[in-house]
Amino acid sequence: MTWFVENVADLPWLAAEGMGSACVFEDEQRQFDQIGYTLAVLQPGEAGGRYHRELDNQEDFLVLHGECIALVENEERRLRRWDFLHCPPGTEHAFVGAGDGPCVLFCCGARNSRRIVYPRNELALKHGIGVEVETTEPKEAYAGLPRFAPSPPTPLP
Repeated sequence: MTWFVENVADLPWLAAEGMGSACVFEDEQRQFDQIGYTLAVLQPGEAGGRYHRELDNQEDFLVLHGECIALVENEERRLRRWDFLHCPPGTEHAFVGAGDGPCVLFCCGARNSRRIVYPRNELALKHGIGVEVETTEPKEAYAGLPRFAPSPPTPLP
């Protein structure tokens, strides 16, 4: 693959009801082997994925606009524009949109392995982003939730 410049509005977007929308930066022709990036847009109350921990991968998150609630290691933290969250490997975390408008969250994560755990967590269940039974299988963690599908780009604030 070679370097490129492309506008976020021209890149692939996905959306799922209640789970927000996301620009994934990659497609079948362009795959990033070492680091993955996502631009997530969460409306208040929308889940940014299931509460989980990546066993071998660092992940970082930067709020570009709006607000969200970060659940990190069984703690609830309200994040606002320019707040940065660093999650070393093994850090349990997930996000829920908050405030009175969209939250734009830039997500970056290493791709050392695909080893992930979705632990049962009461705080995550309270926010609707937890699993009833701990699993290492994404299919089990996301069973019964709307599936992400290609969508038009989300207008960004």
